[in-house]
Amino acid sequence: MPARFGPAGNSDSFSANFKSTIQAPGYLEKMGLDHYEYQCGRGVRVTDKTAFALRDKAAEHHISLSLHAPYFISLSSIEPEKRDNSINYILQSCDAAKRLGAQRIVIHSGSCAKISRQEALELAKDTITRARKTAVEQGFEDIIFCPETMGKVNQLGDLTEVLELCKLDETFLPCVDFGHLNAREFGCIKGKAEYEKIISEMENAIGSDRTKIFHSHFSKIMFTEPGGEKKHLTFDDNQGFGPDFEPLMEIVAKKNLSPIFVCESAGTQDKDALTMKNYYLSVK
Repeated sequence: MPARFGPAGNSDSFSANFKSTIQAPGYLEKMGLDHYEYQCGRGVRVTDKTAFALRDKAAEHHISLSLHAPYFISLSSIEPEKRDNSINYILQSCDAAKRLGAQRIVIHSGSCAKISRQEALELAKDTITRARKTAVEQGFEDIIFCPETMGKVNQLGDLTEVLELCKLDETFLPCVDFGHLNAREFGCIKGKAEYEKIISEMENAIGSDRTKIFHSHFSKIMFTEPGGEKKHLTFDDNQGFGPDFEPLMEIVAKKNLSPIFVCESAGTQDKDALTMKNYYLSVK
């Protein structure tokens, strides 16, 4: 199965020409894309009418779906109430994903500003384990949790931490945001060698089967030192901030991996997703 490509939410050009997200699958298929990540970053508010209409349109136009769970989830909060609330947001996301026909939900891991990284990771492990247990009990066992690598230095979610969370359940897949990884380590991804190291770390932690189908976000991201991520850019922003997608596409094609690439460029996420896909197909 080849890799799949699509935008996170609706681009500026889509929003200028269309009124409803339900029109997105047809628009994306016409462009040549095959995935769409539905955004619930500010809360899960998906009516049955919208969910079922989008699900049917996605099936009609051969667009697979994923869902981004709320940004305010914090698996590692030192406040038990916030961790319990985070479980509820994950369950709401599972419910919306099921109605949409989306298989994967992307989950932010939280902060470790006030405690050690190891303490934050242990709290996150407990929270996501309880969330998964409850999700299965509520009939959401088919929904795949994708903990995401984060872009700010004080956030939980470097690659090793995300892979530690993924080891907890064989159904979990990492959401590897290469822009975030590059930003949190101040431009560490220079080319093929760094991408190969990331993929190798995945294979060593969760095995080649899960690595083959990992979830991914990709965009160029401006960063500052010592904080990390500042803002998402477009592929046309020539400000010296990476990472470059071409070496990654070459590796994915050569190793015959089948990830889903969700482009999070600022406003040009559909156009940039297509640029990635076309390059991937040219080297495949």
